[in-house]
Amino acid sequence: MRDLANTLEIRREFMNFQQMMLILRARWRLAASIFAGIVVLVAVLNMLLPKQYLASASVVVNIRPDPVAGTAVPSELLAAYLATQVEIIESSRVSKRVVQQLQLDKDPVWEQHWREATSGRGDVTDWVAARLARKLKVMPSGDSDVVNLSMTWTDGKTAASIANAYAQAYLATALDLKIDPARQNASTYGIRAGALRAELEAKQKLLSDFENETGIIATDERLDVENSRLAELSTQLVAIQSLRQESQSRKRQAVVDRDSIPEVLQSPLIGTLKTELSQAQTKLDDLATRLGTRNPQYQGTAAEVDGLRARLLAETTKIINSLSNATRVNEQREQQIAAALDAQRQRILELKHQHDKAQILQNDVLTAQRNLDAATQRLAQSSLEDNSLQTDVVLLAPAIEPIDYSSPKILLNCLLAAFAGAGLGIAAALLLEGSDQRIRSDVELARIIDVPVLGRIGSVTYRTRRLPSARRLLPHISS
Repeated sequence: MRDLANTLEIRREFMNFQQMMLILRARWRLAASIFAGIVVLVAVLNMLLPKQYLASASVVVNIRPDPVAGTAVPSELLAAYLATQVEIIESSRVSKRVVQQLQLDKDPVWEQHWREATSGRGDVTDWVAARLARKLKVMPSGDSDVVNLSMTWTDGKTAASIANAYAQAYLATALDLKIDPARQNASTYGIRAGALRAELEAKQKLLSDFENETGIIATDERLDVENSRLAELSTQLVAIQSLRQESQSRKRQAVVDRDSIPEVLQSPLIGTLKTELSQAQTKLDDLATRLGTRNPQYQGTAAEVDGLRARLLAETTKIINSLSNATRVNEQREQQIAAALDAQRQRILELKHQHDKAQILQNDVLTAQRNLDAATQRLAQSSLEDNSLQTDVVLLAPAIEPIDYSSPKILLNCLLAAFAGAGLGIAAALLLEGSDQRIRSDVELARIIDVPVLGRIGSVTYRTRRLPSARRLLPHISS
């Protein structure tokens, strides 16, 4: 046994192409049978399998910038965008639309298939849509924006109609996916615009009522007028304060020296009286010297001097009293102007408060107006999108009825069957040789037993007896 194992190991080591050809030559019937069987089987299957027709429709997914909105799909998301479109085409929503468009759910044949497969359970539309989706093949065309929709069917006309139905259903679904959000936005913004319009009207009414009540508006110029009047009163107050201080100073000066005040010094009457008094006093002094104080003429002149002095005192007193009256009047006017200034200041403060409140109401109205304008603009945009019949998808080429069937591919299947049959035949011959090994050449025999070959006998045909196998022959040869 050990010698047999060593012999087989040596045989494996010296296995070459020539020996393999000898094995195939010896077992060619087995390999040929397997080859012919596989080829015949594939040919029969090609004849029995129903013919399948392939129809394709092409659509273009527009991912370029929108000239109106200026939006575009980023370059890094193009593949994801196309993958999303492929999933939309393969979705049950599109398949159901195809079934309803072709009325396959009402077809008696499809209904019978559905009942046989599900015993009447479920929805026939869903079942038919699932069957159609299995036969649909959606493939983007390379790096372009074109997507191909292929349908394989036993009838070319049916395959083309289903492919076109899928393209139309995809276009309709893409339009729905674009319009539905716009329609919802239009409804939402319509409600919002109504609420904003009511809010604007309410705020406008508040502003109007306030303007009617106060008599001012947010752009009123009364505040400037009142500020001017306040400045004028301030100027008058400063002027009257100066006059009052000046009159008070003269009044105090009149108490100390009444003859030195300007009003007395500048009075013509007092000057005349002083001149007459001086002349009368001179005359009186002269009469006193010449005639004496008991002279009637002296006494008459003395009475005249006293009269002049009394008139001078009365005029001076009158001027001093006028200064006191002027001081009192200035003080009263100062108090009146100060009170008017305070009232004007308070009025301006109140006017500013009303003006600020009116400005706040005006700002509320402007804000409400801006909100209403924005909502109205979005409503108009959503309404335009709702009424739009354009999508980012365009039908490039509809499917046409194919002339030739696409499967089975007889030539290709036969070639594959020939290669498979040849491979399986060779493999079967080699496997069989592994279980029943024989010596095929003198060179192999010489390598196994390690002795020279002295001679070679030609081929011998045994009619009733098979040649012994290598396992049975080797022990005799080795002994």
